[in-house]
Amino acid sequence: MPHQTYITAEEKRLPGHKPMKDRLTLALCVSASVDFKVKPLLVYHSNTPRAFKTHKVVKESLNVLWRANGKAWVTRQLFIEWINICFGPTVKKYLEENRLLVKCLLVLDNVPAHPPSLHEDIAPQYSFVKILYLPPHSSPLLQPMDQRVISNFMKLYTKYLEHFDIVICLKMIDQAWQEISRRTLNSAWTKLWSEDDSENVDDPEPDAQSEVAKIVTLRKSMGLEVDETDIDELIQEHQDELTTDDLKELEVMLVNVIQEEYSGGEEDEPLTTAEIKEDLDGYFKMATLVEKRHPEKILAVRALEYCNEVCLSYFRNILRCRQKQASLDAYFSKRPLVEADQAPAKKQKKCGNDEENA
Repeated sequence: MPHQTYITAEEKRLPGHKPMKDRLTLALCVSASVDFKVKPLLVYHSNTPRAFKTHKVVKESLNVLWRANGKAWVTRQLFIEWINICFGPTVKKYLEENRLLVKCLLVLDNVPAHPPSLHEDIAPQYSFVKILYLPPHSSPLLQPMDQRVISNFMKLYTKYLEHFDIVICLKMIDQAWQEISRRTLNSAWTKLWSEDDSENVDDPEPDAQSEVAKIVTLRKSMGLEVDETDIDELIQEHQDELTTDDLKELEVMLVNVIQEEYSGGEEDEPLTTAEIKEDLDGYFKMATLVEKRHPEKILAVRALEYCNEVCLSYFRNILRCRQKQASLDAYFSKRPLVEADQAPAKKQKKCGNDEENA
């Protein structure tokens, strides 16, 4: 939501409603022939938001590739997963169904998630995908998605803005992405595409100003004070990089959300040390099988590394703490007894010597 948008007092009191703070990153991609939109990559700060449980959402059935990290950023690993899971398979299917040569050029801008050696991590079956990097600082001028596609998408998305959670947000993303017209997409490629046949496209581009007017009218009917300046601010804000303070605020919010999710539930029975060791042994056997037999070795190894770092570290820490606690208990419980047993003997021996001396 734009910073100056009025939020009603009732809306502020809603639990878990943080429209001013919540953020996600969405990566859009479309073919130069503009008849094929690739499933977008969406990165959120929570892997399984509370709203997913309420709406019983299955992440594999979403119209985006759902991924998560604490900063809601697109990382190299997440981008490679998108290429190997979404981009490669769907592009290959599209080319084969349209009886085209199985060749593809992926045009990227220069950001940390797109390092020069990106092609090395593409799965062998998608080796037909070649990568072209645009010159530094040229995205606003050359990157097709920056040529009114993202701004029009944001206007269409904002038009459907209501009281919402992340599940409704996903539905709005899909609806807004589907409504981006062929004419808009055609014009986005004119600076890179030698043949511009946008004049032959029958699908007219919606008037951007009329879309903004619809947004303002709809928001006012809901009792929200919104004007055209707010909409322009919203578009501009989402093009800016997050500051360090923004990231810290997101991290605090994520911790609070996780604590809220687990604080109200029933406590599980504590796992015994034997159960943890048995489960870890089973996991390592499964991991060995996956590393040897899984056809997607790069993705499999990275998934196992992520699981080791995020999930298994919790149980390893439990074992370490219990081991340290057991050692300390043994130290403090046995040492006083030994000293107590030895002290009278020493005293008796000393007294005996005193008697002899006497």
